[in-house]
Amino acid sequence: MHIEILVEDSSGGKLLQSLLPMFLGLHGAPHTWRLHDYKGIGRIPRGLVTTGDPAKRILLDQLPKLLRGYGKTPGIDAVVVVLDTDRRDCVAFLKELKAVANACHPQPNTLFRLAIEEMEAWYLGDRSALLKAYPKAKREVLDRYVQDSACDTWELLADAVYRGGSAAIKRAGWPLPGQVKHEWAEKVGPLMSPDKNVSPSFGKFRDGLLRLIS
Repeated sequence: MHIEILVEDSSGGKLLQSLLPMFLGLHGAPHTWRLHDYKGIGRIPRGLVTTGDPAKRILLDQLPKLLRGYGKTPGIDAVVVVLDTDRRDCVAFLKELKAVANACHPQPNTLFRLAIEEMEAWYLGDRSALLKAYPKAKREVLDRYVQDSACDTWELLADAVYRGGSAAIKRAGWPLPGQVKHEWAEKVGPLMSPDKNVSPSFGKFRDGLLRLIS
């Protein structure tokens, strides 16, 4: 099976680079995939007509065009789209996403998976991996987290593991937030145990991929 995987930013792409072999096995044995990371989430265009500049690589802006193309491309068995919900209603958001795929003729086999509220929830769902990567993490901050809640997730993780917390990262400004998120993906991702992660949204991502290849 060949799978095209789309994720909204490069730090998410870095995390998936570590996770995908855990689900799919080594590349080409027997499954293959291509991972495409974008530079932001954007929004689904009105009328599902893509007008945004493709060079800007904003995922939802390009999604209708991308899915139509995948539906017409031989050799692509499935498309997986991984997004943060941020503050969106996840049920309504998923309905909008599925409508984009349903409007394609032919329709690609598409799996949408949402990280609630942000992909950092998936790190927080595997505390063992997180503490191996950051043994000095502030347990009292981690203990405040309610799994998969809308609580400014990346800021809470930063408050637990980064010196000076999220306030220091925000004061420094770009590109530090992106650099820190890449570091989390590089340090925590390879240590994660997918079968032990307590994040419900991570579990749906894991189980959806396993069903695709079963």
